[in-house]
Amino acid sequence: MPEITVDMIKELRERTGAGMMDCKKALQETGGDMEKAIDFLRKKGLASAAKKAGREAAEGIVVSYIHHNQKVGVLLELNCETDFVARTDQFQKLASEIAMHIAWANPQYVSKEDVPQDVLDREIEVEKGRALEEGKPAQVVDKIVEGRMSKFYERVCLLEQPFVRDDSKKIKDLIAGTIAVLGENIKVGRFTRFAIGE
Repeated sequence: MPEITVDMIKELRERTGAGMMDCKKALQETGGDMEKAIDFLRKKGLASAAKKAGREAAEGIVVSYIHHNQKVGVLLELNCETDFVARTDQFQKLASEIAMHIAWANPQYVSKEDVPQDVLDREIEVEKGRALEEGKPAQVVDKIVEGRMSKFYERVCLLEQPFVRDDSKKIKDLIAGTIAVLGENIKVGRFTRFAIGE
């Protein structure tokens, strides 16, 4: 196993923002491979984000985004646990990125849980009919509908949408990554998107 040097630990710390001991452990666990160590820390950070998800997020900020053509605007409430975190650059940058994304992607709901049952029922019915119309065998229709419903959620739910600047991440991953860095629960409270003529 290669020797884990102080320089390696420092580099990993600079690249991830993780603590020195966490960086050392990640490098030891991955045989000194820097990229694998970054993934190791990200997984660990995202796991800790999941633990924080139950905590109350009653502080936060309201941000606005107006597109350069001044035809689309967004108001977003992003919540966290403390006023201290609400004032950090990372939190404010996250809020701005999400508001800009909303202007571009036009989600209808924050999360899957927010989609009304009648909207879901109607969408499932339409997708079932479509699959049968396409001549798909009845025994695979449910699987097809399930796949199409996940695409539906990506279209209408903010947290499920691929981030406009990096479609390898969903908005919920962006939030989880910031939770891992800041150590507090972060939630989208609500948003409103305005567009001329809509």
